[in-house]
Amino acid sequence: MKTATIDRTDTRTKKLTAAEASALWLQYLGDSMSVCMYKYFMQIVDNQEIKPILSFALQLSEDHIKKISAFLEGSNFQVPLGFTEKDVNLEAPRLFSDQFLLFYSYIMTIHGLTAYSLALTSSEREDLQNYFFECTVTAKQLFQKIMKASTSQPLYSGFPSIPSPSGIEFIETTGIVANLFGDKRPLNSSEISNLFFNSKKTGFVRSLSKAFSQVAEHDDVRQFMLKNVKLAGKDADSFDEILKQDGLPIPKKWDGEITDSTVSPFSDKLMMFHAAFLVNTALTYYGAAIGASLRSDMILNYKQVFNHAMQAGALCYNLMVKHEWLEKQPEATGE
Repeated sequence: MKTATIDRTDTRTKKLTAAEASALWLQYLGDSMSVCMYKYFMQIVDNQEIKPILSFALQLSEDHIKKISAFLEGSNFQVPLGFTEKDVNLEAPRLFSDQFLLFYSYIMTIHGLTAYSLALTSSEREDLQNYFFECTVTAKQLFQKIMKASTSQPLYSGFPSIPSPSGIEFIETTGIVANLFGDKRPLNSSEISNLFFNSKKTGFVRSLSKAFSQVAEHDDVRQFMLKNVKLAGKDADSFDEILKQDGLPIPKKWDGEITDSTVSPFSDKLMMFHAAFLVNTALTYYGAAIGASLRSDMILNYKQVFNHAMQAGALCYNLMVKHEWLEKQPEATGE
């Protein structure tokens, strides 16, 4: 009697690891949100240089949704609900300027590139590794299109430049005590890069929260967004202040690129999920910046903004649970 053998290369019914399931699940939620966002963007964009970039971003998100669904279904794994046509109002008037749509794409593509690299390195299945690598390649293409268009826009803020060192030097003191008493050494290149990017990103959170606060239907969602405007604004200002102390430029702000529309293009559920997503990414970037900061005043500042993000995250979680908007992520059986 011939013994049946299992084809170990057949991944159609192979179980997903926790890391793989998490990556696919979270990407599905994010991309279903992006589909709603970019479908609306395509309705309001006028700039003919920006429009094809938004179209490409929409195409990538829609493609991701199809492929992730196939992976999950092929592994007998539940596909999340995510966001649907019920979460977007394509008839809503313009809420953002075309320049803001491009800047939005810049920030979100950076987050995508980070997430894809992490998902790639935590996936055991070769087909999933290939998929996340493909996502990285296409996100790189999108990012390059965005950068090419952004540099010609009047609100573009490029990272500051610094002079080349005159020779090789080694640090002779940590400067911790001196920093506490105000005798601060100049910012190094890593500190400048992190401060500038976090100011850009946190300023983006402020402007997006301002837009969401104008159109939110639930009063508690509106109050949360207004609180986020204040917290993010305060945090962005704190980064700018440190940059200005060294005579460095600060990123341009985007509040002026929000219209006065009060008709919501998106459901409150989608807007709260978006806010929670940005809080989670902020915690990641702030944590990395603390590790790369060697001045005590900067470390204290990052601890403060980290705490602000933690507060916002707790509020997000409570509101989403209250309104039954938080889709439960797959978890262990507990057996």
